[in-house]
Amino acid sequence: MPIYEPLTSEKVAVVLDIGSAFTKFGFTSEFAPRNIIRSQVRCKNTNTIRRLYDFQSAEDLYDLLVEFIHTIFFKYALISPKDRPVVIVESLLCPTLFRESLAKVLFLQYEVSSILVLPSHLVCLASLAVDTALVVDVGYKEAVVIPVGFGLPIVQTWQALPLGGEAIHKNIQVLFNNTSTGAQNLSEEVLEDIKVRCCFVTKKSRADQLALPRSDLIPVPDIKYSHRGSQTLTVNGKIREKAFEILYEEDNDHFCLSTMILDAMLLVDRDLRNILAENLVLTGGTCMTPGFKARLKEELLKQLSNDRYRKLNVKQFKFHSMPCKENYASWLGGALYGATEFLGMKSVTKEFYLKEKHLPDWINLKDVESARFGSDVTSARA
Repeated sequence: MPIYEPLTSEKVAVVLDIGSAFTKFGFTSEFAPRNIIRSQVRCKNTNTIRRLYDFQSAEDLYDLLVEFIHTIFFKYALISPKDRPVVIVESLLCPTLFRESLAKVLFLQYEVSSILVLPSHLVCLASLAVDTALVVDVGYKEAVVIPVGFGLPIVQTWQALPLGGEAIHKNIQVLFNNTSTGAQNLSEEVLEDIKVRCCFVTKKSRADQLALPRSDLIPVPDIKYSHRGSQTLTVNGKIREKAFEILYEEDNDHFCLSTMILDAMLLVDRDLRNILAENLVLTGGTCMTPGFKARLKEELLKQLSNDRYRKLNVKQFKFHSMPCKENYASWLGGALYGATEFLGMKSVTKEFYLKEKHLPDWINLKDVESARFGSDVTSARA
């Protein structure tokens, strides 16, 4: 599709997936996002880089979103947002203030024609052609597990822990501080680059050996990481292997990434548990790490021997192979939904928003009752 569209052509919908760290955007019916950019803007008053989710008030968030949406449409997409449909892919746990502020910016500031809001844990299954799966989203701020049964997210079984990219970055910094490399107070961008370029998820047996003070253990090779042009950091083998161990270390409540998945399965109907165990879907950029899927399977099988999970009666776990990279799997599902008649049937129009002053939401009892009794109010998030 050309960037500059003819005036007589139908305006193609824009698909937005605004995450805590990165934002994916593109057009419907495309197989990949046009761009993946950081969810941040440069503040005009202080000339500093600020993340969208680090807002201080509703007014501050509105100003950040105005600048961010302007950057997307006029710097990267090079199209006018006026009278254009927009598909928003968001988590079911997205803060109400954020989604309402985003709708206000799109409708009032940029005058889009309609907005279709889709739950990320559901639409990521569109490219797999399955309607029942256990979706594990390991993003930047947190890891969220929500089972999807026969095309409906089972919201009452959701599990979430602050185990994502941010926790891994902090763990890498702690590991650097415990060594004599002199790498103190590294920036978030540098820690992320070290994570992507140097680190990996090791096997369970290897992790158990690293936890013991053994002198006969052969370490993995060190890596010389170029830092600030002329400097070089030494990323030793211990840092490379132990960076992701924080995902599998149980806290005081015996919670970790593997227990989240099994706890979610405990809350669903027992006839659905084996189906979910054989349909695990991993999304989020953290899941792209080498060895992540194999280690998670080992941890799940180990947890099954615990008395707490024996009643699951699950023997094996199977993972789906996504037809795309895990970091934009939800965006791809939103692009597929936006290319169908679902866009016209379930979108919230500008006229409806100007009348109601809010987006329909699954947690709003007024919207739930209206949908139950056949009103024209539809909740794409429910």
